[in-house]
Parts: sequence; structure tokens; C-alpha cells
Amino acid sequence: MDAALLALGADGAVTHWNHEAERILGWTAAEAVGRTGLAGWAVRKEDADEIEATLRAAMRAPGRQVHEFALLTKDGHRVLVRTQSSAVRGPDGRPAGVYCAFSEAHAQIDLERSIALSEALFDDASWGVILVDADLRPAAVNAHAARTLGVGRTTLLGRPLAGLLAQGVEELESALQHVLAEGAPPAAADLWVTLRSEEAEQPRRCWRSGFVRLASPLAEEPVPLGVAWLFQDVTDAKRAERESSLLRFRFHQLHRAGRAAAECPDPAEAAALHLDFALAGFADHGLIDLATAPPPAAYGAVDADPDADADAETDTYTETATGGGAGPEAGPGRRDDGAAGPGGGGGAWRGGSPRLVRALASPAGSPGPTEALPATGIPVAYGPGHPAAQAYERRGSVRTSAGGAATEGWAAARKWPDGTVHGLCVALRSRGRTLGVATFLRVPSRRPFDRADAAYAEDVAARIAAALDLAGAGTETWTRTWTG
Repeated sequence: MDAALLALGADGAVTHWNHEAERILGWTAAEAVGRTGLAGWAVRKEDADEIEATLRAAMRAPGRQVHEFALLTKDGHRVLVRTQSSAVRGPDGRPAGVYCAFSEAHAQIDLERSIALSEALFDDASWGVILVDADLRPAAVNAHAARTLGVGRTTLLGRPLAGLLAQGVEELESALQHVLAEGAPPAAADLWVTLRSEEAEQPRRCWRSGFVRLASPLAEEPVPLGVAWLFQDVTDAKRAERESSLLRFRFHQLHRAGRAAAECPDPAEAAALHLDFALAGFADHGLIDLATAPPPAAYGAVDADPDADADAETDTYTETATGGGAGPEAGPGRRDDGAAGPGGGGGAWRGGSPRLVRALASPAGSPGPTEALPATGIPVAYGPGHPAAQAYERRGSVRTSAGGAATEGWAAARKWPDGTVHGLCVALRSRGRTLGVATFLRVPSRRPFDRADAAYAEDVAARIAAALDLAGAGTETWTRTWTG
């Protein structure tokens, strides 16, 4: 910011007058230099004595003196200026005059506000602020941004952004380049980033970001100096928003499924409709396996006590070991001798795993409605510890995932469609009986199932089980139909 300058000698004559003083007051240097005092031309006569006394006092005072007073322009208008005055001393050290720098008060206040704002943003702002130069390297960082990034303020300076972020750096650099070329965007943007760390993988964070292009006010043409990047972590709010949106969608799906199933004359068709509505946005494949009566016991075998575990609790959210089908530690709802058969709540399966027959399945190759499979009565060849068998035994839900291990053959070993890497098996319970198991599967492009997914799957499974129960699943007549 340029300042107007004037100098007065010891006798009060004007000895210096610069171009900025001419711009503000309208008097040229030729007109001003040589005049004695300021009264009548640069200052109103009524104000002249006070202003000249102030300037004379500055000649005797040490350092700079700051004052505000009104000067007079050539066309007769008054303008409020802020001055900084200091004494000019001769070779002998005695005051030889006063040097006065002044500017319009409103311009000075604007400058001071800009400086104060800049200092406040870089000291204690609740937003992160990073000034990025034209080479897309941090040039200044405030305390909040340094805390968010987990490094010191000076550590960030001059480093490439790729050294700070493991994910999201391409989107950030693209936004910065756009601002440098086109200017600030009309609204804030949400950027999902992951901080780079050598110790452990960092969770993804959502930063609500605003960008402002910086240009030099002294240049005749705007030359970009860089970009001010302001951001705030809104991860928790975004996740809560997503969860709320997901819950609303799933509620509407359950409502629509219930309305559609109410119009189905066949309960089995209603069960298929419930599965179709549940798959939308939730899973890529769905399977329904129903339990048949256990094989006859060997001659002389003793039945287990049917009431041994009648009061056992249900372990609702049990996960299998990642990447395998081996069962985890037994929970409160796990039975050592198997789970209830289709006819009751306490009968034990002899010979290990229950006999589950595939009844409904979504198309594996192309999208389409769930199909009812022929009643062959042939059980699915699930191996020991299969998640479906565990879910049936526990009367709850079991999650499993291929994890980081090789996924080739993982789905085939579990008799699931190729390409699936995440599974969720839920017991079909109705009127205190376990009718079978519903299985939901996801491909690698989707995340693994979590507890919220398991809760939703159990709601769906309860509706499917009610429809299948109405269709007669688990009765002796149904078992004879399916087993031939």
C-alpha cells in the first residue's frame, strides 16, 4: 500500500510532497512545496492550530506518533487521514523538521483488517488454512491444519501434496489447478482423503474445502500468487448423513416389499419378493436354503434332551474367521450338539451339519427376479463349519469375508456364485422354529457386511421366514414334497 509523504521544516515550510499526497489532496508538488504551514489550503483554518501543534510536538517526541485528523483537498472537500509522524534531526542531533506519512483512514483500516484477518486465520481459526503456491506446494500453514495433518507447521512447507495424502491427492491437485486457472468455485467441495502414514493405515476423512485464488494487489494485471485452501473435517457429519439416508432407503424397501407381498396369493412368491427388494443396494446375490427333517437315527441311538438348551440366548452378531469358513469360539447361542430341527426348538441334528435344501436363488449371471428351484430334495453340500450351518446352529447371523487372502476358489468352496467375496448368513426363524438360512453375498466392489447390515438382514429374514412358514415350510407334508 503506497503512502502519501510530506515534510515540514523547523519553520513550518513544506519541503517534500510526493505523488500519493498529490493524488489524495489534489495539490501538485510545485503548488505545495515552499508554502509555510498548512492553514487555508491543506487544512481548514479552524483546524490548523491543533494540527500544526500536533506536528510540532512530533518533532520533539521520540519514535513515531500516530494521529487521525482531517485534511482539505484542492476542491474544498475534507478527507480523514491517519498519519505517522517522526522527527527529522540535523547533523547536530537537534530537530530540523518533521516527516509525515499519511493515507486515507478507510484504506488504512481496510489494510489493518486484512492483516488482522490473516493473522487470526493462521493463529486460532477453527478451519484449516493452507496457502499453496503456483507449484502446488504449501507456502504457509495454520495451526489447525497442522494438527489435522499430524505434523508441524514448518514441516509441511515446500513438500509435495502427494507426500501428505495417500488418497485424494489427484482430486485436490485438480481443484487447485482449476482455481489457479479459472478462479474460486461457487461453492465448497467435499474431498475424501486418506493421510499418508508409515505406521498404520489411516481411515478416510471428508474435508469440506473452499478455495480462493490469491493475486498481487500491486501488479497491473492479476498474477496468481497461489491458492488459499480452507478446509474443515466433516467426516462424522457425512457418515451420520449417509447412515440416515441408508436407513431411510432400507425402511422404504421393507415397506414396499410388505405392500407387494400382501398382493401375492402364494406365500412362497411373497418370500421371493422380499428377497428381491432386500437385494437392491444391499447385496449382489441372495440364497434361501430350507431345512428338511434329519435322517433316521441309527438303531439303538439315544436322542438328545429336547429341552437341554431351550433357554439358550441367541448370539446375533457372530463373525467367522476372515478368509475361511471355520467356526469361531462358541457363543451363548451356540449348541454343541446342533440346532433345532424344523419341527421344534430343541431337537439335535445327528451327524453334524443340518440338511439344507436350496429353495430360492437370485440369478447369478444377469439381473432378474428370484427364482424358485425344483423340489429335488438334494441337500446343498456344505462343508463342516460352513457359515450357513453356523447361522442355523446359532439361530442368528454369521458374517464372513475372503479378506486379503487369495479369493480364487473361495466362493466355490462354499457353494456360492463365483466372484463373491463377502457373505452374510441369517437364520430364518418363525414361531420359535428355525426354517432354514438366508444368505446374502457381495462382490469385491462392495465393502464387507457390518453389524448394521446384519440387523437389516435379520429384519428381512424374519419377513421371509413368516411367508415360508405360511407356505408350510418345516411341516411333514412340506418335507415329503421336497424329499420325494
